[in-house]
Amino acid sequence: MPDVPYPSVKRVLDATVAAALLVATAPVSVAATVLTVVGMLRRPGDRGPLLYRERRISAGREFDLLKFRTLRRDVLARVRAEGSYARLAEADEANLTWSGRILKRWYLDELPQLFNVLRGDLSLVGPRPWPVPMVVAQREAGLDYRDRVVAGLTGPAQVQKDSDEPARGSDLDLEYVERLRTLSSARLLATDLAILADTVRLLARGEGLRF
Repeated sequence: MPDVPYPSVKRVLDATVAAALLVATAPVSVAATVLTVVGMLRRPGDRGPLLYRERRISAGREFDLLKFRTLRRDVLARVRAEGSYARLAEADEANLTWSGRILKRWYLDELPQLFNVLRGDLSLVGPRPWPVPMVVAQREAGLDYRDRVVAGLTGPAQVQKDSDEPARGSDLDLEYVERLRTLSSARLLATDLAILADTVRLLARGEGLRF
């Protein structure tokens, strides 16, 4: 269990919104599946599993983060052989499948993570879950908050992308962790709703291939 509070109001928000979004975005998920299948038919190198699973850490516990697969089969094999993780490879558009270039633009590959939220692996808002090697390196640098707080589908560091006043992601994460410790349930709920609203605005810009 995390030693940073995970209030019941936050869990209710997570479960309610995640369930509603899964229903509301079902047609989008179907379209993403169709795009992926079409891409695999067009390009043999794009063939592979529909979903990609990667070990991440939330509140000190490993879990399988779910995503629609956006990397080509050969790139994914290289990532696994090197013990790396998908996000680094996804930064190079040449590594993406035909459908992946469409899905990444609006972060649609992240939709399956709503199931992670329903399962309790993630909260809607919090520090993003990092791969195990990155968390180990962060611990060695003296930051262990990813062992103590439930990770998020989105968070303050994500909505600050391309800001005129960029801040280090860890600083923003730690500010949010402090809010979890100190804010009342009502103020925490308002904070999470504001971050979710900022996330929607970020998604609408369609700049996922830039980050």
